[in-house]
Amino acid sequence: MTANGSRKGRMKIKVNEDGPYTVSGGIPLSDQILVPDAEGLSVTWKEGKRYPVTEEYELCRCGHSKNKPFCDGTHCEIFFDGKETADRRPFAEQIEPKTIGPELILSDVVALCASARFCDRAKGVWDNTRASADPEAKKVAVQEVFDCPAGRLVLHDKNGNLLEPKLEPSIGLVLDPVVNQIGPLWVRGGIPIESADGFVYEIRNRVTLCRCGKSTHKPFCDGKHVDL
Repeated sequence: MTANGSRKGRMKIKVNEDGPYTVSGGIPLSDQILVPDAEGLSVTWKEGKRYPVTEEYELCRCGHSKNKPFCDGTHCEIFFDGKETADRRPFAEQIEPKTIGPELILSDVVALCASARFCDRAKGVWDNTRASADPEAKKVAVQEVFDCPAGRLVLHDKNGNLLEPKLEPSIGLVLDPVVNQIGPLWVRGGIPIESADGFVYEIRNRVTLCRCGKSTHKPFCDGKHVDL
């Protein structure tokens, strides 16, 4: 096994009961900023600050740390209720009716929406999937899905091949200038997430974890940060 492979094998995010996320395995951490168009819809990502890579660190989950993105123990003072309420079924068992186009098939789990607003630009990913025989519509649909941090949206081609962006294991701290709020943790590249009771959620290429403390789908983001 290569050194990188060995390091990835150590990577994990542990959800602590009513406490922070413990991140282990030297996972890179950086600010990831949503870039909007004139209508406030997201069109791309811009990387901001990169944090020093350490073997282990704790990230705030309650939303009240004075040392964000890191935990400072405030969750104890406010008696944070971090009970995990997310559906533990695999993504494939939570899919709502699929959108089937001539070239692409779009799967959607609305409960995972992190309100990043990529899917609504250029007529929306659903219309672009339906029009995917047109090369431009297909290109836009793929990019809309690839930019979705939460993995709410997933594409397959007509042969059943999964279409996913190549993401290195890392964590992005989402910043949303349109609503002037911090967003979720964008967990990328198949990093295992272990619940407080030891359950390991389905390992996926991209998911978002709540860091405002208000999600009703903990530990995953459900977009509540945009209403703060």
